[in-house]
Amino acid sequence: MTKAPVTGDVTESAGGPGAEQRPAPAPSTTTSPSSPSPASVVSGTDDVIRTRGLTKRFRGGQLAVDGLDLSVPRGSVFGFLGPNGSGKTTTIRMLMGLISPTSGVATVLGEPMPQSVAGVLPRVGALIEGPALYGFLSGRDNLIRFDAADPTADPRTRRHRVETALERVGLSAAAGKKARAYSLGMKQRLGLASALLQPRELLVLDEPTNGLDPQGMREIRALVREVAGEGTTVFLSSHLLDEIEQVCSHAAVMSRGRLVVQGTVAELAARAQGRLVVRTPDVAQAVEVLAAHQVGSLLPGDGRVDGELGALGSSAGTSGGTSGGTSGGTSGGTSGGTSAEEALPKLCAALVEAGVRVHGFGLERGTLEDAFVALTGEGFDVAG
Repeated sequence: MTKAPVTGDVTESAGGPGAEQRPAPAPSTTTSPSSPSPASVVSGTDDVIRTRGLTKRFRGGQLAVDGLDLSVPRGSVFGFLGPNGSGKTTTIRMLMGLISPTSGVATVLGEPMPQSVAGVLPRVGALIEGPALYGFLSGRDNLIRFDAADPTADPRTRRHRVETALERVGLSAAAGKKARAYSLGMKQRLGLASALLQPRELLVLDEPTNGLDPQGMREIRALVREVAGEGTTVFLSSHLLDEIEQVCSHAAVMSRGRLVVQGTVAELAARAQGRLVVRTPDVAQAVEVLAAHQVGSLLPGDGRVDGELGALGSSAGTSGGTSGGTSGGTSGGTSGGTSAEEALPKLCAALVEAGVRVHGFGLERGTLEDAFVALTGEGFDVAG
């Protein structure tokens, strides 16, 4: 019978369709001969994860990850964002030593990976590509087996750890049920519980809310915040933009295997250009006036007109949404050198002077979704 991994609470799917999901065997610690020495990575003291030029090319030529330079600050909740197929899971598997990179280097908790798997994984809790469970065992017995496979776990307090983990993920009532009878969401909760059996320096979660209903998503997000509040750095991959915005302090955006941008969530959202929104019953007339004043990408709608302000929008920041009255207090300039403080009131005045009934006027804040589309030119479809 396949044994659970002994190098920490790292679980991932194993086997093809219809096969019993079981923990994967311990990964190889060999690296590509072409890989630079890990000593060449300048590891920042505040970076829990750091990669330089990390690349993975699979047999057949598929380039899954291309020259990734990633820095995850200690104490952050770091969102790893991108469409399905963008290279997120492949990156995580390299970071956890489950596969070796084709080239490039990575450090986790200051140690080179995959060379330091045995020393690093006991300090990491991880859920990758869904939980690897023994279907013939109950949820509780799965956790007991995972805990017993951890060389750092004290067997005298095992039962307490298991019951605490089950309670934290809301599975106490279903702990005696066979894992094969669990729904997808319940399996996801159990996998998360396995990663929470002991306090860890780093928690790595790959699509942790997959298969959960809205209430379950809220509970898991609250749990992530709770774990982060206890001092654990959380590395969370997701294709759900609202999940990243609600939970994460920092984020990186992946697209087609390449890192597009990284920074704080606030910084990334600020990259999205604010849009002018005019609420009026006189839509056609408002479009004419705004076009005459060089407002671009005008989108007439039902009782409103949206437009891009170009340089003004990118430097004006946000006004928290539309309101009745003009928006001011921002800085920046138009192509003609007019500041936002002057331009927005002048636009509103021009609309009024032209007889447009203005019911609302202001800049709508750019979202992380806006920033993603602007940076990658794509939505969240599965990458080809």
